[in-house]
Amino acid sequence: MTERIEGHGGDLAVAALRAYGITEMFTLSGGHVFPLYDAAHRSQVDAAGRPPMRIVDVRHEQSAVFAAEAVAKLRRRPGLAVLTAGPGVTNGISGLTSAHFNGSPVLVIGGRAPAFRWGSGSLQEIDHLPLVTPVTKHAATVFDTDEIPGAIETALTAALSPHRGPVFLDLPLEVVFSVGESVAPTATKIAPLEPDSDEVAKAGRLIAGAQRPVIIAGSDVYAGDATAALREAAEALQVPVFTNGMGRGSLPPEHPLAFAKARRTALNGADVIVVVGTPLDFRLSFGDFGDAQLVHIVDAPTQRATHVQPAVSPAGDLRLILSALADQQGDREDHASWIADLRSVENAAKKRDADEMAAESDPIRPARVYGELRRALDPDAVTIGDGGDFVSYAGRYLEPSQPGTWLDPGPYGCLGTGMGYAMGARVTHPDRQVCVLMGDGAAGFSLMDVESLARQKLPVVIVVGNNGIWGLEKHPMNAMYGYDVAADLQPELRYDDVVTALGGAGETVAKAGDLRPALKRAFDSGVPYLVNVLTDPADAYPRSSNLA
Repeated sequence: MTERIEGHGGDLAVAALRAYGITEMFTLSGGHVFPLYDAAHRSQVDAAGRPPMRIVDVRHEQSAVFAAEAVAKLRRRPGLAVLTAGPGVTNGISGLTSAHFNGSPVLVIGGRAPAFRWGSGSLQEIDHLPLVTPVTKHAATVFDTDEIPGAIETALTAALSPHRGPVFLDLPLEVVFSVGESVAPTATKIAPLEPDSDEVAKAGRLIAGAQRPVIIAGSDVYAGDATAALREAAEALQVPVFTNGMGRGSLPPEHPLAFAKARRTALNGADVIVVVGTPLDFRLSFGDFGDAQLVHIVDAPTQRATHVQPAVSPAGDLRLILSALADQQGDREDHASWIADLRSVENAAKKRDADEMAAESDPIRPARVYGELRRALDPDAVTIGDGGDFVSYAGRYLEPSQPGTWLDPGPYGCLGTGMGYAMGARVTHPDRQVCVLMGDGAAGFSLMDVESLARQKLPVVIVVGNNGIWGLEKHPMNAMYGYDVAADLQPELRYDDVVTALGGAGETVAKAGDLRPALKRAFDSGVPYLVNVLTDPADAYPRSSNLA
């Protein structure tokens, strides 16, 4: 006999969401979505052992979507944000857009003004779909209570199908408050996307025949659960590996094929460059690698680059592709001398970095902050980057030792992710360190949500690099025009006092020697704790502009 469920729209929605393993709802309270809260609040451990739906609320809707995205990234399953109608949804669009660029399977459920009096001027009445459709894989309005579980299944199937991404549903007021009945939902299984075997074989021959190959692995390697397959392919073919985004940590730093500091030398000298699970965007010179042949491995045909022409671009499940490369038969070039050359460059760069991370300069240089963080962070700590100039140093000085431990805004570059990502990370990993790296500019976007963290007992450590400027704008503008405007912030502002006022704790550090004990106090505190580090405004990350 087919099991059926009945209840108001919130009951039907929560039952469908739990079938997909969703156990947390990030939200900012709004009357349009009360039935969803009611259903979550009354939920209990079900027959399948699924826990109740936890409600985590925020002070700005963007944080709810960023928190849902952090869960989606870390757990490789859908994350959920519930937003009230009108401004609730529009406030979340930056989060949706980041999820779109990051390929994160986030579901946003929005409230909606009642359909039966649409056009009469109800509170917060606006059609959300034209606003969210460009940055979602699927967007729809559900007009019948009985259809809510099926609509959620359709949306989440789209979110989880390659290439993954965010989806949106809104529920008119009378639809979510009305009572309905539906078949008990089950999660749709997503079949792996089979790659073209000829394309994979061609890629394998190119790599095996290269004299100086390089692999660059990005976020989709982690999202596609392909880190083990990446390691197998790299070891079988003996190819040095560089990483970006959530690809970081796919190979531990001590692995003989793991590189981070010799990237420029590698890209300038390589004859075959294999980019796996990341777009050919500004972070990778838009795929322009000179005379090197390019292999672009993507998880879906839609991710193939259209602005450059790779030698080959296999598309499909990354585990299948990388495992096939590991099993590549035939002759292979010996890459030992190429790897040794890169290791020499890598070791020299590490020596320079070690000197910079130990610098006793006054004011504090950002490199020293990261030198102390390397001592303080556990191997499984989740580190979150939310900023421009200050966080740029993290990519250089921090080397995650495990996959799934690094979160950054991704190619969209949206500031304000920090507190939302921190919430999602803390809910996902209650027993790990969670550390947010934040510029003082980025602090202005989401720091108020420390109150949400404190109130809901979600401790995180926040390290602010406080140089009193927009570093990635001030220095390039001076270089271009000889002056700068709109690039200064209040020097030595006490962001730690803000966090203390919101229910957390913190301190300001002005001397390099005080960093280590301050970080220890922060990680031992058990509350949201902000270490406000006064850094040198003249020491900006060495790049001419962030406009590329």
